Amino acid sequence: MRIRSPRLRKAFRIASASLLVLASSLAASAQDAQEWSGRISVELRGFFLAPDDPGQPRALASLSLQPEWYREWRTQTILVVPFVRFDPSDRERTHGDIRELSWRMVHDVWELRAGIGKVFWGVTESQHLVDIINQTDFVENIDAEDKLGQPMVSVSLIRRWGHLDLFMLPGFRERTFAGEKGRLRFPLRVARELTQYASSGKLHVDGAVRWSHVLGGWDIGVSHFRGTGREPQLLVGTTNQGEPVLVPRYVVINQTGLDIQTTASGWLWKLELMSRTGQGDRFGQGHRFNALTGGFEYTFANVRGSGADVGVLAEYLFDDRGRLATTPFEDDIFVGTRLELNDVQTTRLLAGAVVDRRTGATFVTLEGSRRLGNRWTLNLETRLFVGLQPDDYLFGFRNDDHLQLELSWFF
Repeated sequence: MRIRSPRLRKAFRIASASLLVLASSLAASAQDAQEWSGRISVELRGFFLAPDDPGQPRALASLSLQPEWYREWRTQTILVVPFVRFDPSDRERTHGDIRELSWRMVHDVWELRAGIGKVFWGVTESQHLVDIINQTDFVENIDAEDKLGQPMVSVSLIRRWGHLDLFMLPGFRERTFAGEKGRLRFPLRVARELTQYASSGKLHVDGAVRWSHVLGGWDIGVSHFRGTGREPQLLVGTTNQGEPVLVPRYVVINQTGLDIQTTASGWLWKLELMSRTGQGDRFGQGHRFNALTGGFEYTFANVRGSGADVGVLAEYLFDDRGRLATTPFEDDIFVGTRLELNDVQTTRLLAGAVVDRRTGATFVTLEGSRRLGNRWTLNLETRLFVGLQPDDYLFGFRNDDHLQLELSWFF
C-alpha cells in the first residue's frame, strides 16, 4: 500500500517507530516491572450550521491511537507515549506526535528527568495562564488541554522549604492549526509553512524554574519562563500564489507566574496571575502585560443521599491589553457546574459558559464522560459560540457550533 499524503506518511512513521521502541524494550526487559496500555478512539464531530467556506464539511470523522508503555526498575522509570490521528477531511489534523519519551531517576531529595515530556502548571478551570512548558496541540481541540511533547532536561530538588524545579528546554514546537478544509479554524488559513521567528527559532534553548510549596492549607507555585513564546502572533500575509493567509510569528518572552489554591469546608479557591514581556498585543505593540484568572468551586457532597457530588464554579478572567489581547478572555466571567455521580461507570459532567462583560458574547461548553464496561469509554463534548462580534478573537468560529462524540477502547 502506498501512502500518498506527506502528513499521513509522517504520522505513520512516528507510530511505527514508537511501536518498534516499545516492542524492543519489552523484549529486552521482560524481567522488570512494566505496564503496557493505551487507547484507540473513534471521534465523530457534527456542526449545527453551514460553514462560511463551502469547502468545509458539516461532519468530521477521525481515528486516533495512543499506546503507552511504562517500565520501572530500582529508582528509574521509562515512559513512552506516542500519539497518531488520522482525519481524512483535514490533512493538518492527520498528524503524529511523541507525547512522552522520558527517562526519570528518583531519589529522596531530588529527581532527574530527560527526554520528551509533559509538564502541567495551573489550578483554575476556565484557562491556565501559567501553563507554558508544552505547546498547545490546537488542531486537536481549542480548549488548550491537548499538548505536544516537549524535549527537556529537568531537575527537581525536594527540600523542607519546598520543591524547586529547573528546566532546560531545547527544541521549539510550533502550534498546530486546522487546515483549509478543517473546522474549527480562523477565517484565513494559518500558513505554518511561512512561520517567522524573532530569534533563532527552533534552535533557541528555553529555560524555566518553578518553586512550589504547601503552607498550611495553601498550595503555592511561583514560576518564571524565558524563551520562545508558545503563543504566536498571527499576521495577515500572502503566499507566493497570492492567497491571503495568517502567518505565525514567534517571539522571545519572559513570563512570571503565580498560582495559588486553598480548600476550606467544601470551598476550593483558585488564582493564577501572569506577567509577560516581549509579546505585546495583537499587533505586537506594548512591552509588558498582565493577566489573571481567579475564582472558586463549592461542592455539595452526597446530594440528598444519592452519592453524587455537585460543584458550582465561578471565575473572573482579565487581561489588561483589553480588546487587543491575543486571547478571547480579557474581561469575562465564567460560571459552571460539575457533576460527579460516583457510580460504577464513573459518570462525569462539566457544563459552563464564559461571558464577555462588554459585549455579552458567550462561549458555552459541555463535557461528559461515562465508562461502558471495563474497556470502553464514551465522551461527549459540545461547543457553542453565541453573539460573537466582528472584533472578537473567536469570530471566525461563529458558525462552528458542534457536538462531538468519542468512543474509546482501552487496552
